[in-house]
Amino acid sequence: MTVKQLEFDQRVQRLNKKHAKLSRGYRATMRKDGLVVMKPQRVKSAVPVKALMGCFLGLFAFKIFLLTSLGASAYQYRVDSLAEGTSVEKAGAWVMQIDPVSEYLAAQISGFLH
Repeated sequence: MTVKQLEFDQRVQRLNKKHAKLSRGYRATMRKDGLVVMKPQRVKSAVPVKALMGCFLGLFAFKIFLLTSLGASAYQYRVDSLAEGTSVEKAGAWVMQIDPVSEYLAAQISGFLH
């Protein structure tokens, strides 16, 4: 292939990429010289990160609250009984198992309350 043909193919490839990005959404902006150009918008996820973090922190706070109010032995007994159930209950037991961070925070909170 000649150099001109390679340049043409590269330009077509760049335009196809840009077109694919623009097909997912774009916004029009004006450059300093007055030319209006289309810029692709970023694809937003279906679930916002803040919502996921809020759910994660809420679950973690609930776990610490239960660990503080029940005590470590009673909490572990309930998690163990949950682990003997269905697959959904086993998944819940895995999520609710005592981890070092929640154990430490529960100890700090119970020491503060007493």
